[in-house]
Amino acid sequence: MTTQKVAAQTDIQSGAAELPARLVEDLHGAFGRHHARAVHAKGTILRGRFRPHAAASTLSEAAIFIGSDVPVVARVSDFTGLPDIPDAAAEANPRGLAVRFSPLAGAEVDVVSHSYDGFPVATAAEFSLLLRAIAAHGHGDDGLLTAFFETHPVAKTFLTTQKPAPRSYATLTYFGVNAFTFTNAAGVVRHVRYRFVPEAGEDLLDDEELAASGPDYLQREIKARVAANPVAFTWFAQLAEAGDDIEDPSSAWPQSRELVRLGRIELDAMADDPDTDRALMFRPATDVAGIRFADPMLATRAAAYPISFAERQ
Repeated sequence: MTTQKVAAQTDIQSGAAELPARLVEDLHGAFGRHHARAVHAKGTILRGRFRPHAAASTLSEAAIFIGSDVPVVARVSDFTGLPDIPDAAAEANPRGLAVRFSPLAGAEVDVVSHSYDGFPVATAAEFSLLLRAIAAHGHGDDGLLTAFFETHPVAKTFLTTQKPAPRSYATLTYFGVNAFTFTNAAGVVRHVRYRFVPEAGEDLLDDEELAASGPDYLQREIKARVAANPVAFTWFAQLAEAGDDIEDPSSAWPQSRELVRLGRIELDAMADDPDTDRALMFRPATDVAGIRFADPMLATRAAAYPISFAERQ
């Protein structure tokens, strides 16, 4: 572990109780207070089902991988805490996909992902510092952000090399950047990261198409797409190998790592009631039989979500 990561972990340990609330405040500092989600504020809810693949139960004994179809609620979204951010804005990247799996028997599982393979920083404490630097940048002071980029080049890459705007929320690959521990019925343990691959394929807008799109084009497009045909994703688990960093979400694992098919998600209905969105809180730190979180950042994220959720009620 680098000196920088040790220092960040020390910050977490010494201020563990304060850091989740601090993160919510830092998100407000970067994006403002809008009585909405602190991040990924603009989004759309869909409903459907998940059908597990036979390979899933060889990796995990979780209830969602055993038996018949599992009802799901999914939320696709834009980045930032701005509920009215234009879909075509560069700052709306990365896009988000969150899914709640609700098996008829067994515990619910929530998965939170975004359309970039990695996270800008390694720890929650570093993310707090980055958000404060972004807030200062928004007020015309670039010093903090410039200094942060000098010591965190991955963060600069994350913020400056996002994909172009997508044609649809349904035409992006989404990555779960935090690692989880899967345990199967025989007690075999594997570390994994999640990936959702669109059946429609990746499809991004060119500059001319982007210029002609409206501020809410993604919201309109997904409604029209689902009305015509279901939206589908294949859910994969990327398997860690020796040397892969389980506790650093800013370190993407090599693309050569094996992907195991967990199943197929099919979304065929919209949930247009705004109260549905307001009442829904995804829990990123799944901790059920067969699936435990491995990345310590998730403990802080799990504590921050209820704080943000309470503010938007």
